[in-house]
This record gives sequence, C-alpha cells and structure tokens, in this order.
Amino acid sequence: MRAFWYLIIGVFFGIVLFKSEAASWFRIYEMFNFASFHMYGIIGAAVVLGVIVTQSIKRFGLKSFYGAEIKIDTKEKSISRYLIGGIFFGLGWGLAGACPGPLFVLMGAGYFPIIIVFVSAIAGTFLYGKLKDHLPH
Repeated sequence: MRAFWYLIIGVFFGIVLFKSEAASWFRIYEMFNFASFHMYGIIGAAVVLGVIVTQSIKRFGLKSFYGAEIKIDTKEKSISRYLIGGIFFGLGWGLAGACPGPLFVLMGAGYFPIIIVFVSAIAGTFLYGKLKDHLPH
C-alpha cells in the first residue's frame, strides 16, 4: 500500500513539473542563456523550501510519518567535490536539456528520444559506482 501512495505522489509531482514547464527544454535553454527568470524562480523556491524543512527537522527533532527519527548527517566541506560534481551535472543538464528528475516526466509525456539520455544517466551512475573509491571526495 505504501508503494501505491509513493506512485500517486510521484505522478502528482510529475504533473506539476510538466505543467510548470520545469521539464521544458526551451525553459532550460532560456535559463542557461539568462533570458528568463522562470527556472531560477522554481529552483530558488525549491532551495528556500528545502532549507526551511531541513532546519525544521534539525531544530525541532521532527519525525517521519512512521514515527522514526530523521537523522541528517553533516557533510564534509570540500570545494573540489562540489565544483567538479557541479560541472559534470551542469554539463549533462545543458547537453540533455533536462536534469535527472524530469527525465521520467518527459518519457511519460511521450518524448521518447529522452530514453537515450535516461540510459546514459543510468550508465553514468553505474560507472560512478564502479569508480567512486578512486575519485576525490
């Protein structure tokens, strides 16, 4: 039953992404050309909401829906890991015209060439898993 609710929430989130044009290649292209505020507004709102929720969890000791404690580990601070990772993520995003989340939305909307990007993302994730012990973290 839990998987059913996750599916419903995922479908709802996909509809919101599609209707807000967050999965639109043209909106992403505008963002990378600094021609429109639309995507920056969506990303900025998500970052602000994420900070508020994360700080609320940490400060008030909020629990999950199942009553379990939510533990957020402190991340190691490193410029290289975020700089290199951000460059790869940004290049992939720019080349594909979509970040990983909207890939599913675009496939669901019938943009089947995005399957090539999806398979490439899976291959890249697999490759990272094989090489992660040899990479600077």
